[in-house]
Amino acid sequence: MRTFNKLFLTKAASFGMVLTLLFFSACKKDASNASPQTAPASSLKGQSNLAASATAPQTVCYVEVNTENLLNVGNYQLANGKQLFSIGIIFAANINYDTTADTAQLYFNSQVTTVLSGAATYIKPLQAKGIKVLLSILGNHEGAGICNFQTQAAATAFAKQLSAAVTKYGLDGIDFDDEYADYGTNGTGQPNAYSFVYLVTALRQLMPTKIISFYDYGPAASELSYNGVTVGSKVNYSWNAIYGTYSVPNVPGLSKSNLGPAAIDIQNTSASTAASLATQTVSGGYGIYLTYNLPNTDVHTYLSSVSKALYGQATVYK
Repeated sequence: MRTFNKLFLTKAASFGMVLTLLFFSACKKDASNASPQTAPASSLKGQSNLAASATAPQTVCYVEVNTENLLNVGNYQLANGKQLFSIGIIFAANINYDTTADTAQLYFNSQVTTVLSGAATYIKPLQAKGIKVLLSILGNHEGAGICNFQTQAAATAFAKQLSAAVTKYGLDGIDFDDEYADYGTNGTGQPNAYSFVYLVTALRQLMPTKIISFYDYGPAASELSYNGVTVGSKVNYSWNAIYGTYSVPNVPGLSKSNLGPAAIDIQNTSASTAASLATQTVSGGYGIYLTYNLPNTDVHTYLSSVSKALYGQATVYK
């Protein structure tokens, strides 16, 4: 069995109100293990200023917006002027539980709210550079998560909240991360075989041209097909959730170009490991290279170790 170190990081406090109810609460990512499935690829066609091409991987970046500026994603270019990152992900919004209505509710904390309500400042400038911007969704220790919806109707109701947020804030899609749900809290159900399939099925119907991605982690990673329908037939991408390692997500139906076996924590994975994982990504023919924890400081030298392996280009900071 492979062993690894977990990053036990603190959860940000949830407070205030957003959308029609409350703000979301976000938490730090946990570097642990998991596994997912297949989908329609919403590509970055026409984004000629991006590093990714028909043969080169896309570099994806999660940003902890509680402490870091999302705009940093757009500050890194290759020596040839193309953007390093193809996708930037706002980490993170939450699934809260309404004990009165017995429903899952989408929440933002104040930092996520600032980014979303300030889309003209934080989101549109990245999109103008050809970078797709997704919103990551994860639990909030209240018992509600992507893996315990009891009916298709309940999953669809939450999918409608997600789709509405994507439309309202001009986002390019949704990323699912099955962490911190604490299933069973507040009398909620445990993970089941159909919940995640129901959810991505409903969301794909609501957002046929948007990106849906899955961070290969948690109970949902083991519940990827139900009644002949696979999660992989609904999502665009899936990537490894264990930073500093190389592990191909088990997502039947997704091609290599839609999978990311390499994952790094920019502030904790060594440059040599990051470069090695990038080399493996290229040699393996995979289409995604996942990064997390982009800081506000200039880390172009570190990122050059990655971009030289992925694209044969050094990274410059603009």
